[in-house]
Amino acid sequence: MTTLPQSAAGISLFTPKLVTALREGYSLARLRADAVAGLTVAVVALPLSMAIAIASGASPDRGLVTAIVGGFFVSVLGGSRFQIGGPAGAFIVLVSATIQRHGYDGFLLATMIAGLALALTGILRLGTYIKYIPHPVTVGFTSGIAIIIAASQIRDLLGLTLPAAEPAALVPKLAVLGASLGSVNPVAVILSLSSIGLIVGLRRLRPHWPGFLIAVAIAGLATSVFGLSVETIGSRFGAIPQGLPAPALPAISMTKITEVLPDALAMALLGGIESLLSAVVADAMSGRRHRSNCELVAQGTANVAAALFGGLIATGTIARTATNVRAGATSPMAGILHSAFLLLFLMVAAPLIAYIPLATLAAVLAVVCWNMAERHQFLAILRQSRGEALVLLATFLITVFDDLATGIAVGVVLGSFLFMHRMTQLVSVTAEEGAVTAGEADRPDRETEADGYDPAVNSSDDILVYRISGPLFFGVAASIGPILERIGPYPRTVVIDLSDVPLVDSSAARSLKTAVDGMRAKGAEVVIAAAEPQVRRVLKQEGLKPPVVRYAPGLAAARAVAITEAPAAA
Repeated sequence: MTTLPQSAAGISLFTPKLVTALREGYSLARLRADAVAGLTVAVVALPLSMAIAIASGASPDRGLVTAIVGGFFVSVLGGSRFQIGGPAGAFIVLVSATIQRHGYDGFLLATMIAGLALALTGILRLGTYIKYIPHPVTVGFTSGIAIIIAASQIRDLLGLTLPAAEPAALVPKLAVLGASLGSVNPVAVILSLSSIGLIVGLRRLRPHWPGFLIAVAIAGLATSVFGLSVETIGSRFGAIPQGLPAPALPAISMTKITEVLPDALAMALLGGIESLLSAVVADAMSGRRHRSNCELVAQGTANVAAALFGGLIATGTIARTATNVRAGATSPMAGILHSAFLLLFLMVAAPLIAYIPLATLAAVLAVVCWNMAERHQFLAILRQSRGEALVLLATFLITVFDDLATGIAVGVVLGSFLFMHRMTQLVSVTAEEGAVTAGEADRPDRETEADGYDPAVNSSDDILVYRISGPLFFGVAASIGPILERIGPYPRTVVIDLSDVPLVDSSAARSLKTAVDGMRAKGAEVVIAAAEPQVRRVLKQEGLKPPVVRYAPGLAAARAVAITEAPAAA
């Protein structure tokens, strides 16, 4: 097996997959396959990008700019062969709230900061840690976002006329929408229901057809030909620019940076999760492996670039990435061509976009919400475990009724506590007559003097052997000491067998040191057997070193040490 030098291995971690694909040899046949895939994804991305932008509180061209500029840099610099970058539905709530709080210029500054944070995360090789976010947390906030987005589309689905601005919070929003039901536009309802039916029907009967684009095109054509009385992109936003805007920096000041920083960090966290989750999906479909830290650097660069052109935050998009794989893409060139096709559509068809009814774009997002709600996984987690159900529901409810970033934070903290609780159940202390788990340490019925030592079943009244099994960390530190101290008539030597302990942290080592001090105070010598080198190193740093304890390479050696070095009987 060939081992790369450390510097070469580090460079390879940040080598874009585009470079890797070109080094393999890029033929005309591969270019044709990537062109077909790129066109297929562009057709899917066109209506989605506009719908996501409108739902986020921006004009539809901002979504197209994001898909073009952000998607280009994600494909050129990314660590995945198949990742497609662009605006994502998961960001609608966060983007909308940020625009409302800080204005669009403040949002662009937050996007640039989020991009820099993502790039720095990748450069520091921290991308690996994002995968440790518990699955119930991702399902909880994804389902919560789906609920919020669906609620935000009710106005356009029904063609409602609101007396004032639509509230951002869910409960006030529903109250305002409910009070405005008397303004329902029947034409908008017919268009939205027809669009949903057409999209769902095509997905079942012709799954390879671009259902979103077909529904949008038919609705736009009907609106234009028959002069339907519904709100359109043109009536709300005016003409769509036929090309990319000139790049420009948003207003930057220290005060503004401080104001937008919490939103920027929330966007960076969600962007990292969404992008790497999308890359994992592509890996599962293609059998390839992505470079997570390289992908984060690309995502960061893409967001800085998108913000310079006035776009939304860009991330890896699961639906478009999966479409890219299924369409036969062979390299990141498919993503680059997807951006090129979108730019061509914008330059040629911008005047036609004005005829697209908002009811149909709302129908597109309604179908997206239904797909992203992860209903089956939600119900499976609820049935699977009370602890994971608590994490899921906390994340979901806080996301829906309070804030996305808070929901993720609370979910991660609860998930961490759940993990630590489960780890404590794996830790046990076994004397020769039985085991006491760390989870049982505080049970009243275990608190007997003879619990830790029974001379009748030990090989020698002078030696007591305890075997500790499982990882010793701060979560079990408070339990290990009391278990070890349950010794009745104290033996001359206590052997602590650590052969089944893979790791120990300073908290657990300190607790073990306290227990050893108690044993020595009662006249017992302590021998630690079979400790791994890294375990021994931590124990010694906390004071467990000769003459406080003696070390032996194994249990037999520890017994021999105890016998040969024991003081003579009085």
